[in-house]
Amino acid sequence: DWSLVPAIDSSRMLRAWQTAVILADGLAELASCKTSVESYDALAERGVGCLANLTTTQIEAVLQQDPRVSEPPADWKADSHYCLPLQGAESLLEAGIRVAAHLSQAMTALPPDDHDRVKVFVGHGAAFRHAAYHLGVLAFEQLRELSMFHCQPVFIEYLAGGQWRHVEGD
Repeated sequence: DWSLVPAIDSSRMLRAWQTAVILADGLAELASCKTSVESYDALAERGVGCLANLTTTQIEAVLQQDPRVSEPPADWKADSHYCLPLQGAESLLEAGIRVAAHLSQAMTALPPDDHDRVKVFVGHGAAFRHAAYHLGVLAFEQLRELSMFHCQPVFIEYLAGGQWRHVEGD
């Protein structure tokens, strides 16, 4: 007794958009409706600022050459609080705030309906885990324990009053 919201929200990053297109095609067939993919900057993974598109090794080499910054912690990529000291960079927690805001705004913008609907969002694991923390779905301690490798779906429910709860998926 549910319906699919035909617009799938995706990160603008190619791998997320490609996944969203595959989902849109499959869901259109299952739900017998026309689907579309809409891309959003807000669903991107954590931004590393001016060093975007470099490998972790390359980022660390650039930081070593910059006398203005100290060496990042060994686990900087997984540290929720750490933000690279670079223009445009953000921490995982900041990325989570951005993604959580998009999820909440998208759900709030749906017109009222008398039955359950499924809205699909496609993005990046760490940013979505941190969004789930900000939405009250995950405890902070769970952020490092969980991973969203290999495009496994996670279902969370938007409840009246702007609350969220975990329904299914790890």
